[in-house]
Amino acid sequence: MSWQNRIYAFAACFVIGAFFSIFGSIELWLGQWAAFAFLYTLGTATALAGTLFLRGPRTQAKKMFERERIFATITLIAAIILTILIACLPIPGRGPLALLCCIVQFLAFCWYTLTYIPGGITVVKSCFSAVAGRCPC
Repeated sequence: MSWQNRIYAFAACFVIGAFFSIFGSIELWLGQWAAFAFLYTLGTATALAGTLFLRGPRTQAKKMFERERIFATITLIAAIILTILIACLPIPGRGPLALLCCIVQFLAFCWYTLTYIPGGITVVKSCFSAVAGRCPC
């Protein structure tokens, strides 16, 4: 694949993933917890799959499990699996649990993405430290 085609494929996966997540969020407001969890997770997985086009599946898989991002990768994969399980199994109170898993998914995906930006984690930690230091709590 040419670099241009890789970029197009990545962008397409990212946009499709965003649409799935948005449609999933609409389902949340309609009270359809299982549909929300499934669509939101499908959106996250589709956006994540788009990264495979940028470097290739083998290289991306190696990068995902490097020391600086292994925690984010495992957390993201676990949250995806747990969200699907909670959404599909008849568990009492599964709605709030599915929502919690989606929040963990979102945070893990953000953390995972920041590991690819040089200094990204350091900047975010500094910002949170500065904000926490000013908190009158």
